[in-house]
Amino acid sequence: MLHQTAPDVSVRAPHVLCEAPVETRDLQSFIEQVRAFLSENLTEDLREAGRRTTGVHSEIEASRTWHTRLYRRGWIAPSWPVEFGGTGWTSEQRFVFDQECARADAPILFAGGLRSLGPLIIALGTAQQKRRYLPPILSGDDLWCQGFSESGAGSDLAAIATRAVVKGDSYVVSGRKLWTTGAHLSNRMFALVRTMQADKPQEGITFLLIDMATPGLCVKPIVTMDGQHEFNEVVFDDVVVPQANRIGAENDGWSVAKHLMRFARTNNTTCGLLRRVWRSIERALETSGLLEPSLRTRLTALACKLATFEAQEMRLLSSGRLSGDDEAGSSLMKLSATELHQQMSEVFLELSGPLGIVAPGLAFGDHRLRDASHAVEKYLATRAASIYSGTNEIHRNVLSKALMAGKVGW
Repeated sequence: MLHQTAPDVSVRAPHVLCEAPVETRDLQSFIEQVRAFLSENLTEDLREAGRRTTGVHSEIEASRTWHTRLYRRGWIAPSWPVEFGGTGWTSEQRFVFDQECARADAPILFAGGLRSLGPLIIALGTAQQKRRYLPPILSGDDLWCQGFSESGAGSDLAAIATRAVVKGDSYVVSGRKLWTTGAHLSNRMFALVRTMQADKPQEGITFLLIDMATPGLCVKPIVTMDGQHEFNEVVFDDVVVPQANRIGAENDGWSVAKHLMRFARTNNTTCGLLRRVWRSIERALETSGLLEPSLRTRLTALACKLATFEAQEMRLLSSGRLSGDDEAGSSLMKLSATELHQQMSEVFLELSGPLGIVAPGLAFGDHRLRDASHAVEKYLATRAASIYSGTNEIHRNVLSKALMAGKVGW
């Protein structure tokens, strides 16, 4: 079989040309400022934690340290309005910042509060909720997990059975949540509970903010096939939650959750995350030696797909369609990003060759064994990407309906 040497720039995704870019000199100055900050604040252990990330966030201590450094610099919430702690950056600056963090191997933040709940509270929360919850989200003092899925309500979220009964000025919550990412690391949860039985399952659902230290709440670990403890089961045994912790009206939690999920779907697989996988592929290419022509062709195709996705993300950012109000835009991002994420992790695993049969979690041996183990873990972790935040089949239906209604104008 013919072989070729490992590709160099020919398989690197090109830089994206953005619509209505900021003035070149200003953008270049911003990039230099970002690179200087990253060079000064990203220690080698933080970079290694970023490189070894397989799930939705890096090792928690590295994630916390990086969160603190970004917060002190005032760069922790680029997408938030300035009045709530945002940076005031243009969409192009936010895009470039994400790219530079990826290229520098910065850790991935534990950021459900930053990416999903914070924007939701800004959009729909009361003044008191904004004062209480937004500052500790920014500082990293509060880490939030999402209590949506249940054993009988995964993709069919309207089938949730966890109940909340009104008692005085509080709700008393009983039931179970499953596959709760990071519940063992979080001190707070945002959750959907059933407060009324209705003819339509989407009705009678309420959106609550819950303190994880509340008596009656228990977290049980779930270890997945990649050897990681990322998911949990959360049990509620008469957990008391103040009614002041409700977002939106009682029994209207479905519409609140839909609003939040638009933020989540556009934030959980960004070009920055995909760029990190691409960097893993580039590192694997440096040590793989010879490369089969068929695999080289796949790498070139992936480079084109990555560049296309980046252009798509930049276009939607610039048009404001990733603000949480555009259901079709968020579905498009989630669908295309997660499938590309899976394709890239498959190629990353193939590049490890026969060493790819090593078990996940291998922490000894030379760098080739450790890299191969990382490729296995990454491949296994991304199998769920097309399921979380709504299955990709659901998002195809959303896009089809939008197209048929003429609501897509990209």
